[in-house]
Amino acid sequence: MDTPNFDIAAIALKFQITGGISEVRKYGTGHINDTFLLKNSNAADPDYLLQRINHQVFKDVLGLMENIARVTAHLQSKLTPGTNQKLLQLIDTKDGGCFYRDGDNNYWRLYFFIPGSRSYDVAETTRQAYEAGMAFGRFQSTLSDMDPALLSETIVDFHNIQKRLKDFHEAVQVNKASRVSAVSAEIDIITRHEQAMSIINEWGQAGLLPKRITHNDTKLNNVLFDADDNAICVIDLDTVMTGYVAYDFGDAIRTITNTAAEDEPDLEKIQVNTDLFKAYTEGYLKTAGSFLTEKEVESLSWGMLLLPYMQGVRFLTDYLQGDTYFKIEYPDHNLIRAKAQFSLFTKLYEQSPQLRQIITETVAAYKDILQE
Repeated sequence: MDTPNFDIAAIALKFQITGGISEVRKYGTGHINDTFLLKNSNAADPDYLLQRINHQVFKDVLGLMENIARVTAHLQSKLTPGTNQKLLQLIDTKDGGCFYRDGDNNYWRLYFFIPGSRSYDVAETTRQAYEAGMAFGRFQSTLSDMDPALLSETIVDFHNIQKRLKDFHEAVQVNKASRVSAVSAEIDIITRHEQAMSIINEWGQAGLLPKRITHNDTKLNNVLFDADDNAICVIDLDTVMTGYVAYDFGDAIRTITNTAAEDEPDLEKIQVNTDLFKAYTEGYLKTAGSFLTEKEVESLSWGMLLLPYMQGVRFLTDYLQGDTYFKIEYPDHNLIRAKAQFSLFTKLYEQSPQLRQIITETVAAYKDILQE
């Protein structure tokens, strides 16, 4: 593969690895960081995942890495023996640090690769959706007794819809890339739903929702599965910080119930798969229900609307600003992403009575593990 600016093998040697590096492959579909799978030349030694951290997005790299170290240590202490549950484990540098900074001010970290693992961008079965719900619910539940104050805010206002809308309106006003005239339909969707999409934030500010340690990027492809589609673990912990549980629920629904990819140009292919919604909700409440408050459960249905709406706002804002945040593969990629997210939001909004009923029925079925 082409890695013209990085001597990957040399970077790997800055860490406490065993064996040698025989092959380097680009790995994953993430928008932000660069990830490489490093195959070991010695079959008896592990393979590795090397990541270049995007420090333009994550400006406090030390805080980010300390978050990951604290969270993974807490999760590790609670792994259930005799199960397939695993955890991405950081590998220290040779001088004992948790990341390496090269001469060009690139920041790198290394994990053990989990063999036999795989991920999906789009849910193919209700089992995958259910297992993903179990994984993210377990993740929140396991961290529910950890002090949120221990974590840094790796991206300030990441899920603050008021901040996202402020940025959007500024982008429209400045019109840096001269694209506003082409997106009037998308602008209309955003402005018509601004008030309703502020409900979770308002409840939080009123003290009705507790701040939890949340993942904040619960796409389906941030769950690793084994060959039998059992969830192994949650990955991509860069955005783990304090938040509301509805954010995690909503972002999972955004990807798992969508019958197409988040950048699908054919909007007719974007539908809400209610079977996947039901499966994810059941899995999530089975593992997270024991610590959720009644108001948090109520907030889930607002989260399922907010996250595709907010992601659409973010994609459209980046498009209007000239594509400076998300990686793009072609000039209108962010616009296509925004259109896809607003199409999903509209369909979730139209079906929200049915979807809220599914949540209500699942809560009733699990009432023995939910808080009174």
